[in-house]
Amino acid sequence: MSNERKMIYLCLAHMSDEGLEQKYIKEAFDTNWVVPLGPNVNAFEDDLKQFVGKDQQGQEKEVVALSAGTAAVHLALIACGVKAGDEVCVQSFTFCASSHPITYLGATPVFIDSEPDTWNMDPELLEKAILDRIEKTGKKPKAIVPVALYGMPYDCERIMAVAKKYDIPVIEDAAEGFGSKFKGQVLGTFGKFGVLSFNGNKMITTSGGGALVCENAELKNKVMWYATQAREAYPYYQHEEVGYNYRMSNICAGIGHGQMTIANDHIAHHKHVQALYEELLADVEGVTVHKAPSENYDSNYWLCTIELDPTLRIKGQENAYKEVIKTAVGGAAGVIHAVDTAVTDCQPNDNVEALRVYMLNAKIEARPVWKPMHKQPVYKNAPAYVNGISEAIFKVGMCLPAGPYVSDEDVRYIVETIKSAIIR
Repeated sequence: MSNERKMIYLCLAHMSDEGLEQKYIKEAFDTNWVVPLGPNVNAFEDDLKQFVGKDQQGQEKEVVALSAGTAAVHLALIACGVKAGDEVCVQSFTFCASSHPITYLGATPVFIDSEPDTWNMDPELLEKAILDRIEKTGKKPKAIVPVALYGMPYDCERIMAVAKKYDIPVIEDAAEGFGSKFKGQVLGTFGKFGVLSFNGNKMITTSGGGALVCENAELKNKVMWYATQAREAYPYYQHEEVGYNYRMSNICAGIGHGQMTIANDHIAHHKHVQALYEELLADVEGVTVHKAPSENYDSNYWLCTIELDPTLRIKGQENAYKEVIKTAVGGAAGVIHAVDTAVTDCQPNDNVEALRVYMLNAKIEARPVWKPMHKQPVYKNAPAYVNGISEAIFKVGMCLPAGPYVSDEDVRYIVETIKSAIIR
């Protein structure tokens, strides 16, 4: 491969071939709808409503377009009645946006570890946690937040059964699982609410942004009210509850409206890349591609993930964690919070870090999987029901590029780079 090879990023959404995004943005400027409402917002919400479809009872869902997926989690918790002093069961193996909004409300996250096949919330541990919290606090958790990690569906059947048994609402965090399905039903339509994300690295993008799938029109109106500063219906500004400025802008919605024309193409591409990784890495000893456990789990494979055997030796492994990170991490726009040491008490194995550095030097962006929330210092005092699964995966897991810009040639180059990094 040429030394001039482009950088291969994990996941970047691209614009539609027809340039519809620019058309809708221009219309917004031409008509002066440069505000958090307007024709693009309405059209994008209609697109999403059609995309997610109906629930198991055949009822159509409603969708609210918001400024971020995190905002969607926050508003869903509020709509479920979560308040200071309450507890919420949330998957530990996830990005912080699943749990941080719980703390915004003064509530406490109760972290639930993963099952080995999907890497998502373990239904048995969930029930154990609910019973234990009832015994310890005298009340049940106010909500359950399972997460579609890297697009992989959670066990919707068993989690919903536990939720129904204890009459606890479910907020599905499908931020990474846009278009993923369980037994043919789109994620985000099983629970009371479903969270979607349209960040720049998601399956489709509005640059930033998210949406909340709601059970019915009444809940949609409630969420929209909270998202627009909870203004009462008076001819002047009257507020009887605290609201938020969380509505999506008409400009961003224009991007989303255009992106919806290629949403299914993006999903198909990610699945194609996953299949190619599975094929090309099948005979590479010490490297395992994570995949769906059965046909019931229709993942969008937002990111493709692998596990490295702890005994696998990687070039440069002896230098792993010798230097602290000195540049922005994870697309954080140049922001860095300096640290004194590269080592913590819970981190990926040396061979995972060595492979990340090796691939970065080959202009390939790869990252460790999410660090479990129950191992994050900020949550050291939060209740956690663990089985060791997420910690074990964190030590051996890695994310590989899978976005629309990743070609078959790129995948072959990535696999060849992995092979060349291994010391035999």
